[in-house]
Amino acid sequence: MVSREAGGRRPLDEAQARSKADRLRRMQRLATSLLGLMLAILAMSAAYESRHPGLHWIRAFAEAGAIGALADWYAVTALFRYPLGLPIPHTAIVSRNKDRIGESLGDFVEQNFLTPGNITAKLRQHDAAQALARWLAARRNSLAVASAVADFVPVMLSGLKDEEIRQFFDRTLTPQLLSLNVSRIAGNVLAMLTEGERHQVLLDRALQALERWLVAKQGLIEAKFSEASRYTPRGLDSYVVNKFRQGIVTLLHEVVENPRHELRQQFDQAVRDLIHDLMNSEEYRQKGQALLRKLVEHLQAEKFYRLLWDDVRRRVQADLESESSLIKEHIASALTVLGEALLEEAGVRQKLNEWWLDAIHKVVVRFRHQISGLITDVVKSWDAEEVSRAVELEIGRDLQYIRINGTLVGGTVGLLLHAGMYLAGT
Repeated sequence: MVSREAGGRRPLDEAQARSKADRLRRMQRLATSLLGLMLAILAMSAAYESRHPGLHWIRAFAEAGAIGALADWYAVTALFRYPLGLPIPHTAIVSRNKDRIGESLGDFVEQNFLTPGNITAKLRQHDAAQALARWLAARRNSLAVASAVADFVPVMLSGLKDEEIRQFFDRTLTPQLLSLNVSRIAGNVLAMLTEGERHQVLLDRALQALERWLVAKQGLIEAKFSEASRYTPRGLDSYVVNKFRQGIVTLLHEVVENPRHELRQQFDQAVRDLIHDLMNSEEYRQKGQALLRKLVEHLQAEKFYRLLWDDVRRRVQADLESESSLIKEHIASALTVLGEALLEEAGVRQKLNEWWLDAIHKVVVRFRHQISGLITDVVKSWDAEEVSRAVELEIGRDLQYIRINGTLVGGTVGLLLHAGMYLAGT
């Protein structure tokens, strides 16, 4: 029995192996008994042939049958072991040629099965995207996937210790954070936001918001002006504030309506100068790094990683343990919606199938030699005697029929030859 351990080997089912071994032994006993019967008949017919001449027919059958049985016994035995323990050349074929068999098996699989044409032709017969969509559209299947994910997540979370998480962040994320050029990143983001004069649109919205605020807060502005100017009459304060507000609102309208207004150009130049300084100024770079170091030091001093991890883990585990888990529900709902949407979009399914077939084709072309090499290496790693025994368990029972058929066919052929010789002599 071949044992399969880690690394590609798995234990054979003991009950199944015993059953196969029992059937093999029964067939071996039957074939051997038939050989013994042929030898016994041969001995008896040879002993009494002088008294009963007609026994020469039985003798011819038994003699040829015994020869056929012995020849097939030798052939079958030579496949797996040395006949009678004698190291006869070209015997124990399976165990002695295990490595060559593994290489031949790997090449055979690669050349005849792992071909892009064979695999893609077979897969093309099935609409994999439609089958997946139908499966996901069934609520029970989406819930099953969500439950499988939910069962895996707590195990993963509990397997990650707090100290491991802290060390992971300190070892991987912290150095990466400290190496960032925050100033240049901010400059790039700002340049992206202002591309195509998008910042002018933001300016328009900001000016409109400022106008609404000035109108809505007129009373507050008057009150603050009166507090700052205690010796002027309230009527005068209201007049001044109102004129000031009107002037500002008029200016805002002018800026909004005129794309070439001076304030717009000043704002645009200020933004460009800021982008340039953020991306090129050493002073800005140092300020960004100093700010980033303070942030990291704050996070480490406040044990932010541990607190954040504890909170995330507690919330996730509590939700997954709940009978009405939101995480499970969202995953299942998303999968169901995805399946239903795919069923309605034949074009998307066709593209998914094309992508799937193309990916399989590329994987087969790239890795089929490695797969055949894996088969070869796995076979080579097996124990020769165990492999021979395993093969015998699988096909040995059928080979015993060869012994039985060889006995009967050999006897029949021998009888026919004897009849021919007898008739030719007469």
